Amino acid sequence: MVKSGKLRSGVSSKLKRWKKGHSSDSNPQTSRFRQAAKSRFFSRPNEKSDLTVDALKLHNDLQSGPLSHQTGARKDAFMEESEPAVSERTAGTFLSGLSDCSNLTFRKVQRFWESNSAAHKEICAVLAAVTEVIRSQGGKETETEYFAALMTTLEAVDSTESLAAVAYLLSLVMKRVPTPVLLSKFSDTAKALMDVMSNQADADSAAALRWIVSCLATLLRKQDVSVWSYPSTLQAYHGLLSFTVHSKPKLRKAAQHGVCSILRGSDFLFTDNAPAHHPAAAATAKFCIKELEQAGGSKEDTTTLHVLGLLKELLTTFPLGTVKSCCETLLRVMTLSHVLVTACAMQAFHKLFCGKPNLATMSAELNAQIITALYDYLPSESDLQPLLAWLAVMEKAHVHLANLQSSLSLGHLPRLFSTTISCLLSPHSQVVHAATNTLKVLLSECVAPHMEAIGPVTPTASAGNAAYVCKIFRIVEEGLSYRFHASWPFVLQVLGCFYRAAGKQAHPVMIKSLRSLSDLRATPRFPFSGELDRAVGAAVESMGPQVVLGAVPLNITGNEDDLDFPRSWLIPAIRDNVKNTQLAFFTSHFLPLAITLRQKAEQLEQAGQKLEAKVYQTLQMQMWTMLPGFCVGAVDLLVAFKGLARALGMAISERADLRLTICHALRTVISKSCPTDEEKAEVGRFSKNFLPILFNVYSQPPAPGDVAAHRMAVLDTIKVYLTVTDPQMVCTFLQKATERLSSPDSTEFIRMSVMDLVVAMAPCVDEVTMGQTFELIRPYLEGKEPGMQKKAYRVLEEMCGGEREECKSFVLAHLEILKHVLLETLKNASSPAKRPRLKCLIHIVKQLSEEHKGFITALLPEVIICTKEMSVGARKNAYSLLVEIGNAFIRFCGNSKDALDQYLMLVYAGLTGSVTMITCTILALTRLVFEYKDSIEASTMEQLLQNICLLLTSRTREIVKASLGFIKVILFIMDPKTLASHVTLVMEGVGNIKEDVRRHFRTKLKNIFTKFIRKFGFELVKSMLPAEHHKVLANIRKAEARTKRSREAQEGEDESDSEQDKPKPRTESIEDILADSDSEPSEDEGKGGKSQKKGSRQPKARAWLKEGQGDEPLNFLDPKMSQRVLATNPLLKKTAIKSNHGFKVSSDGRLIIKEDDDEKRKTKGEDEMNDILEEIGVKSKKSQKRTFQDGDMDEDMELEPQMKYKAGGSGIHRPLGAGRDTGTDYKSKKGKGDVKRKGKVDPYAYIPLNKSQLNRRKQAKMQGQFKGMVRGAQKGALSGKKMQRTKKRT
Repeated sequence: MVKSGKLRSGVSSKLKRWKKGHSSDSNPQTSRFRQAAKSRFFSRPNEKSDLTVDALKLHNDLQSGPLSHQTGARKDAFMEESEPAVSERTAGTFLSGLSDCSNLTFRKVQRFWESNSAAHKEICAVLAAVTEVIRSQGGKETETEYFAALMTTLEAVDSTESLAAVAYLLSLVMKRVPTPVLLSKFSDTAKALMDVMSNQADADSAAALRWIVSCLATLLRKQDVSVWSYPSTLQAYHGLLSFTVHSKPKLRKAAQHGVCSILRGSDFLFTDNAPAHHPAAAATAKFCIKELEQAGGSKEDTTTLHVLGLLKELLTTFPLGTVKSCCETLLRVMTLSHVLVTACAMQAFHKLFCGKPNLATMSAELNAQIITALYDYLPSESDLQPLLAWLAVMEKAHVHLANLQSSLSLGHLPRLFSTTISCLLSPHSQVVHAATNTLKVLLSECVAPHMEAIGPVTPTASAGNAAYVCKIFRIVEEGLSYRFHASWPFVLQVLGCFYRAAGKQAHPVMIKSLRSLSDLRATPRFPFSGELDRAVGAAVESMGPQVVLGAVPLNITGNEDDLDFPRSWLIPAIRDNVKNTQLAFFTSHFLPLAITLRQKAEQLEQAGQKLEAKVYQTLQMQMWTMLPGFCVGAVDLLVAFKGLARALGMAISERADLRLTICHALRTVISKSCPTDEEKAEVGRFSKNFLPILFNVYSQPPAPGDVAAHRMAVLDTIKVYLTVTDPQMVCTFLQKATERLSSPDSTEFIRMSVMDLVVAMAPCVDEVTMGQTFELIRPYLEGKEPGMQKKAYRVLEEMCGGEREECKSFVLAHLEILKHVLLETLKNASSPAKRPRLKCLIHIVKQLSEEHKGFITALLPEVIICTKEMSVGARKNAYSLLVEIGNAFIRFCGNSKDALDQYLMLVYAGLTGSVTMITCTILALTRLVFEYKDSIEASTMEQLLQNICLLLTSRTREIVKASLGFIKVILFIMDPKTLASHVTLVMEGVGNIKEDVRRHFRTKLKNIFTKFIRKFGFELVKSMLPAEHHKVLANIRKAEARTKRSREAQEGEDESDSEQDKPKPRTESIEDILADSDSEPSEDEGKGGKSQKKGSRQPKARAWLKEGQGDEPLNFLDPKMSQRVLATNPLLKKTAIKSNHGFKVSSDGRLIIKEDDDEKRKTKGEDEMNDILEEIGVKSKKSQKRTFQDGDMDEDMELEPQMKYKAGGSGIHRPLGAGRDTGTDYKSKKGKGDVKRKGKVDPYAYIPLNKSQLNRRKQAKMQGQFKGMVRGAQKGALSGKKMQRTKKRT
């Protein structure tokens, strides 16, 4: 036996060996065939060549013109004119009339240039020839010229291929020919088209006929209504109509599409005096009825299906009388009990009702008659797809009837509700879901909109619409019986929808059902408590809590209560759903109950029953949590608020645990219950009581356990309440606050709190008080105390930025003083005060005129420096102020380009300052270029780029970092054509970056290089950069290629996903519902399906007849006989429904689980945009350790830090409190091995999965680890057995 890896003797000399250095080549003789081809290039071929004299002549003919290569029948395929003279322009190439055709109508044809299809080549040849003829006659290649030339050609051609090509081009151009041309040439054009149709009617190929039909439809669609009175027009239309039942599918589809476009899209139907229906609609309906009657009853149902498909699209265009006849015919056809015919008829009805026809097409009486007739075609409960389709049709029919006549619709609803409720007993979950959705749609579309007109509904109503509503509700209420227990969650959904739709008017009828729901809720382990709570919540929302609690009392009094509180579930149901109700009910019912429960809790606390006390305390807190819901849209606010205001004021001042809830309620009352001025005045009348209480609460130092959010809630409530308070009262409060602020007894906390109150009140006072307030805060603006200085700027910000007219008048009246103070306090402004200070400047700059340009110039250095502030808010305001100054310059000059030139010249001065100033100036220029990219001239941009590229050579990393950010923004905002003129300059600047700086910013540079390569290609970028960058460029190219390959592979995998394993969306159309009605396998097919060939056709749709039970004979005259004709085999067992596991499945059944990296790749574009926004200062940097919310919350509020330092890494940063190894929890304290712990999983040993374990070189080492672990486990098990034996002996 020969050893592996060695060759037999004598073999090595016969083998070819790799040359040294060529072992990686796949073919050592790489150029063997190339050399052989070169050697024969100048020599004569030995064998016979295909280059003959005839071939050369053909070549010359083709080069001389496009018409001369046509032979045989094709010579007559074009217009009967002399061959055009060959011009220098067209003699160069074959089919030049196609490649440079200037008419956009034929741009689709130019895609056929490289097609291998003979039909496509013929189309190209015909278009090229016609184009050359038009040009030779001096034409301008308009649609009219093409139409005339093609019509002439149509009459001259003989071959079927050329006729199809001309007809196709004619169908394209006729859609764009001016309407007057088609009107004037109607008779000639129609005659020519009809002649072609008659000649080609018996042809084997339908290609030409298909496009001729399309041309005729376009021609008829453009005609006036008067033309349709001519017999010739109707004759042409009937010729088109006859092809709608043709056996060729493409021809039939073209004819049906043409008929639909004529009846629905003719031009005269969209004029002012348009007729209600097309003149040919009645003739079309008669044709369809005739075809159905001729084909009906026969075994060949193809024509019937074709006509039904046409009727589905046209029923809404017919007049009322013909619609009635068509519907009667459809109902007669459905009696054939053919599955596909019935399905298509149901589609036609569904499309009719979805089209929402007007009274000229369908009357309410006809709608009701169709509804009544469709009950005779109710499918069996076990017939899944037909039943779903029937429900969908009946739903649309009743909704349409409700729009036409609501009283008639309500009269038909009880029968449908009774039928649909019985569908909830179906074993098919799809039927149950569909029935539930149908009932909910009917309630929301047919019942809810008309309840106001119906008025109060009582149980004793015996006639009229109220009686119908009672009857419908009793049918739904029957679903709470035990017979429907499996479908109770769906019944509860319908009940909740009914409560929401009619609970306000019909609540006397619904009281009994509420009690039934309460009894069900009290049942032990009731499985549908969530659905029941939502149903009761809907009742609370519509009826109000007073009605619901009248039917189902809460049974909580505070005296001798059942401590289980069986109906406490009502409290969260009321809290989450109460709205638009009486506020007085809370005052009279829940407020005394909450007080009683609190007293009971205090008594139990004193008696030592702490658990019971805690229960009552929780209950009274839950009572208070209902208050914000009662304040949403309160209907009796003018009467009830005064009875509640005193209790709320006392609760705010005395009970800290209720402050959040009551403050929420007050804000809700003002924002959602005060739409009128009268209601605002009523609530504002109590501001003299509430605001002092809120001021005192906010000014008090928080207790050690209090949360800062409570104080913020109080401050928010103060701000909201000030909006409905009288301005004179606010002035009084502000005066008292300023007195307290200047009091020597005030502590630091009180002064800061009062300053917050001044900030809230400042924009709500008159202009005189604003001036006094400004004088009050002026010393703080000039002072050096950071906290008070920031608060003072906040006051000034609110006064300058208010929307009231008093605020705008204050700014204009004190503009000079404001300018003087803001310039004086520039040097004293602390870092925390920068954000509100810049905000003040934004509001002031918006109102400046040209005479204040010096003030803006003086501010500019400060604004530029603030772009590097530590505070995120300050940086954002600085960037916003830069943009606002630019808008001011544009406002001053009027011309944006001149204004920006002046503005940028002022900003350029910062490039001559310190390192920090240069960096800030570059950041400012970056934002300005991004903001005004469309207004900056090319010369200005060129100069700006030169300066930035010059700064790239700096040794300061901050300057280079800002400059690279500028280039990144330029790459984003510039289009490639404009950027191409600056590529050399930018590449030269990037190439001159110092080595240590380049190494530091290698990631940023790589990102920039990637963008340049994507825009301009690898070779161009490589040629412009020095050699030290080439390695990075090669790496980028590899990474891009790898990304492209992975993306293509991922797309391929997504396309190959199995469609049947994807979760199906909810069916929207009846076509989807009926899609599977003819694809149910029979019993034999289900058993023998594996033996069928893959290419075998699906069996024809079949129907099954459900026999009677036992010996009961079938009565074929029974009206319900149609329910026994099934589209599904009743003997076939239901297949198991595949579970939706939420993952995609490949074609071979493997789960596709995407990691987070895949999702991150999808947001690559968003990340790029975020980077750009970060560079221009619109968005804060990702690396910021603290985030600040936009709002009025000050940074120095006593809040806990949002992020804390977390240990991680090594050395002094190592995590000191690292979690213990879980194995130590199972370690025995006395002996060896592990022990079981109560309440924990069993101990086990495992090896973490590691990719390196697959390395073959480490195979022995891995085996050793496994062996050692197994040996240790066996040893531990053995010792455990010995210990057990010892215990048993003892």
